[in-house]
Amino acid sequence: MQPPETATQQMAEASLETPVGTLCVGEQDGAIVRLTWQAAPAGVAGSALTAEALAQLRAYFAHELTAFDLPLAVAGSDFQCAVCAAMSAIPLGETRTYGEIAKDLGAAAQPVGNACGANPIPVIIPCHRVLGASGLGGFSGAGGVETKVALLRHEGAAGLLI
Repeated sequence: MQPPETATQQMAEASLETPVGTLCVGEQDGAIVRLTWQAAPAGVAGSALTAEALAQLRAYFAHELTAFDLPLAVAGSDFQCAVCAAMSAIPLGETRTYGEIAKDLGAAAQPVGNACGANPIPVIIPCHRVLGASGLGGFSGAGGVETKVALLRHEGAAGLLI
């Protein structure tokens, strides 16, 4: 699951305006490897896969998609990849706590929180669906916790915020 980035291999990127800001997806070696809150750099071409990722993001924000179906490659340790897989398994409109994921992985909650914060493909890998035991927890995307709340409201999980 770890894509090598080489100097000879340029990442394909494309961006989209969404209710939570401009999102840019990056693809390399046939897999989505990152999502950031920024416009794609000028002169960088997209690909068929980045176009599909943008189409799925549009459908998600239009309430027409409940699960992303894209090839993903998470650069990171085995633990980072395991946390990303656990986050990806959380259905739309549901949440889990850092502690619940930690228990499933046989780890402590703090490293799970750190791995959530290092998620390279937020929204598509739904780190916003992971909450603290007694609160929202953090969010590393643009807008911080406000963006996390907006995504949870969008997904119909707002009842959990009251």
